[in-house]
Amino acid sequence: MSSVSRRQLLKMFGIGTAGAMSMPLISRAQTSGSFINPLQIPPLDSGSLIQQEGGLRRRHFDLTLQKGQTRFVLDTDTPTLGINGSYLGPTLRYRRGDILDIQVHNRIGEESVLHWHGLHVPQRFDGGPMQSIADGGSWNPVFDARQPAATLWYHSHAMHKTGPQVYHGLAGMMILDDDVSDSLDLPSRYGIDDIPLILQDRRFNRDGSFDYMSRYGDIMIGQHGDIMVINGTVSPFFEATTDKIRLRILNGSNARLFNLAFNDGREFLQIASDGGLLDKPVPLRRLMVTPGERVELLVDVSDGNPVILRSEPSENHFPVFPGAFSELMRAMHGESFDVMEIRPQSGLERLPPVPGLLATLPAVSADMGIRTRRMRLNMGFGSRSGSGQGPGRGNRTGQGGGYGGGHFSINGRVMTMSHINERVKLGDTEIWEVINDTPMVHPFHIHGSQFRVLDRNGVPPPAQETGYKDTVHLHGRETVRVLVSFTDFADDMHTYMYHCHTLEHEDRGMMGQFLVTENG
Repeated sequence: MSSVSRRQLLKMFGIGTAGAMSMPLISRAQTSGSFINPLQIPPLDSGSLIQQEGGLRRRHFDLTLQKGQTRFVLDTDTPTLGINGSYLGPTLRYRRGDILDIQVHNRIGEESVLHWHGLHVPQRFDGGPMQSIADGGSWNPVFDARQPAATLWYHSHAMHKTGPQVYHGLAGMMILDDDVSDSLDLPSRYGIDDIPLILQDRRFNRDGSFDYMSRYGDIMIGQHGDIMVINGTVSPFFEATTDKIRLRILNGSNARLFNLAFNDGREFLQIASDGGLLDKPVPLRRLMVTPGERVELLVDVSDGNPVILRSEPSENHFPVFPGAFSELMRAMHGESFDVMEIRPQSGLERLPPVPGLLATLPAVSADMGIRTRRMRLNMGFGSRSGSGQGPGRGNRTGQGGGYGGGHFSINGRVMTMSHINERVKLGDTEIWEVINDTPMVHPFHIHGSQFRVLDRNGVPPPAQETGYKDTVHLHGRETVRVLVSFTDFADDMHTYMYHCHTLEHEDRGMMGQFLVTENG
């Protein structure tokens, strides 16, 4: 199936072609006043609340993975996957201390599963490849919410199928509240001043279907699209009715990184990272968010001026030399494009001032780790064998096109379900030293725990990375050390995963699994 042409896709999205052919499509499709669709807000699902003995709250959620048709553009329907809908899933909202009782039904025609990304849950309920749900089957994870307030998410984690299933729509946001977050008087009215933003990029075929993994670059750097889709909305705008808005941003893309900024250069405040609130707001004008990461931003729109959230060019650590991979890296880091427009309305409601202190985070140091584990991220630069497909440009080493063979691995081993890569003792706190032996950015995710970043190449992390995280990005040739504790859950049979969150890299082997047991 051939991909839609630039001119056809511009026509599908109702965008004029004058001057467009000289610009990157993802840039043109979001500029020149083309924000024409109100931002869709995913439905909010707080579950069915059942009061238990002893004051415990039990929330029941019923989720069905299903096929659907979604209209992203004009009169064209796209075959999609969704959760309780045709594309994406509802935002699940609950409180710390709740017991979550979730029924997951798989009706998509192939095996799947849902991973609770960022949640501290028992291994058997984590939703990794080991918990695969057959088509027509169901799964009933039950666990309690025992971590601080945070923006989390859930998505398919089927073995070798995470990339295509997430790309077609199997993902959704989760919001965890607690008494600390409630006491801060932050914007919290869902869809009014507390806005979920699931950032994704998509590419379309002539018939409107998603174009997935049809190009050489898709294998090497992961699936990149040329049309931005925010909460399932193309060319979105949001009408703000308050002088400050809270943006809960999830990079739900398969591979694309975002270097977020506003078109007028205005300052914004980051108040939270993956695992919850920072100790205090961090003023920024630009912020990189890679696949799997979440950030919470406070934006002041009291001036009443429309403002555009953009992605700016990002730092490229890859050397410049002739070859397809070097060209792809330069293109990937050199892109700039608009994401969405915020339109303040007249008579904005004034919200309370932003608190100067948000959360009390314990100090961390390398002395707290009883051992260090090293995780080396490996990939062949050209990601193919010498006889593989591709443009054939650049140096050949005898192992593949353009520097290196076609493998994705961690510590030189490609992920297999039959091999336990690491064994950890319950209660231990360890340093995981993640070493990016490749020249491109990789987001590294650890299941089952929130960690703290100790340093990047020996330098303490910037303020926005000092909070709890479950996914950390590494630039090419960079080393990041994180402090991770393994508490509460031991299991001799079921594993947690760790992996690159570029989904095409994960699916092709850049992943491992570990056991947490009583004896290590």
